[in-house]
Amino acid sequence: MALARVVLASGRSVDLSELRMSSTYGGLLEGYPCKPLNDRTIAGLPRSAASAFPGAPVHLIPPPREYPDQYAGAFGPVEVLPAVICVGSFRSQAVDPAHDRVLYRSRLTVVWFQSAPHVPSGCDAEPALRDVSWDRLATDEEL
Repeated sequence: MALARVVLASGRSVDLSELRMSSTYGGLLEGYPCKPLNDRTIAGLPRSAASAFPGAPVHLIPPPREYPDQYAGAFGPVEVLPAVICVGSFRSQAVDPAHDRVLYRSRLTVVWFQSAPHVPSGCDAEPALRDVSWDRLATDEEL
């Protein structure tokens, strides 16, 4: 049973089978959110998502970056990412129309950021998540 069903902008429905959320800056003990820190965080996400969900392709949705009017420290201006990192394992019908719908399904692991810890559902998911090009990114697997 899926946690939620998300309807992509293409009209395809995808089932969210597992979701992991974490605080974007939960481990930040000192310093401040800045481009070098954010770039390092973002760069490590595909690798950790692939480790968490082996065998599925991983797609990272680039997060929006905000630049509040705050004092720039030694690492440059303050740069803030959305508060929650999400890693979701999604499944849907096979991408390849030649595959038997009963014997095949497609899957994709998606990494995205959102402002609050909520489960995406239906058409209320983050716009960037709904815009994922499933047919290009997902892979089919035999059940």
